[in-house]
Amino acid sequence: MSHDYRLAPHLAARIFGFTLLLLGGIVFVATAIVVLFSAPVLILTVAVVLAVAGVFVLGFLLRSRAYVVRTTADGYRVRFVRGAGVKQARWGDVEELVTNTIAGSPCLVLRLRNGTATTIPVEVLAVDREQFVRDISTHLKERGFKPDKRRPKRK
Repeated sequence: MSHDYRLAPHLAARIFGFTLLLLGGIVFVATAIVVLFSAPVLILTVAVVLAVAGVFVLGFLLRSRAYVVRTTADGYRVRFVRGAGVKQARWGDVEELVTNTIAGSPCLVLRLRNGTATTIPVEVLAVDREQFVRDISTHLKERGFKPDKRRPKRK
């Protein structure tokens, strides 16, 4: 069973707004070409139809398909996060679960056995940060995760 953690609404709105601006610019350029060069109106028609289709497709993708974190029985996958580090790992590879503030943003850090880490800024998720940490912690505990208390903390 997998669980998807979606993109926060304010970030989805920002992406949607930028795309609307881009598509509006394309329609503007198509209009200018038709008016200034007496080009066929078909060019403008195609541009408008593609822009409208693009709006609906992007809306559908942002609403139902775009996830930032996907957890499965085997592990996790992170998308759309620059600087996340390791984007995909198995639960068995996780050595330590830490919450931290990085660049003023609360993050969940999953440190892996090979010395690498996955950093997930929880503000980009459409879920309560405490609930997300509990969910990830539950996934780890279900797979026998036991923090090693003898190991010294990293600096």
